[in-house]
Amino acid sequence: MIDYFHLDVPRETLLNLSSLGLAHLGDGVFEVMVRAWLVLHGKARAGDLHRATVQYVAAPAQAERFGRIQPLLSEEEADVFRRGRNTAPHSVPKAASRAQYQTATGLEALFGWLYLQGKTERLNALFAALMNEEE
Repeated sequence: MIDYFHLDVPRETLLNLSSLGLAHLGDGVFEVMVRAWLVLHGKARAGDLHRATVQYVAAPAQAERFGRIQPLLSEEEADVFRRGRNTAPHSVPKAASRAQYQTATGLEALFGWLYLQGKTERLNALFAALMNEEE
């Protein structure tokens, strides 16, 4: 049985995955991290949680926060981000510009890439920097 909470996908397999597939997975990883962060920071009512989650996971917010971690990325991480960002989107949400949406897609692809490798420490470090937390 595969342990989906502790993955270590071989690099060759990762290189064959689509950027949109990585972004799809990374979107879920990022949202779970945001939800945990919000709960641990005192947002208790369901309506408040949902609205707050949407504020953090929306493409404009992800794109704005990406600048906080860009200088921290390794060369390989930056390549994964660029590959995700440069994937041509089929559509762009009304609330985001094309550039914001592509940056968010790159960030999500990076989070998917790290998750599939089981690099939870790195995910946590980047997430903390995105959220302006002290390490």
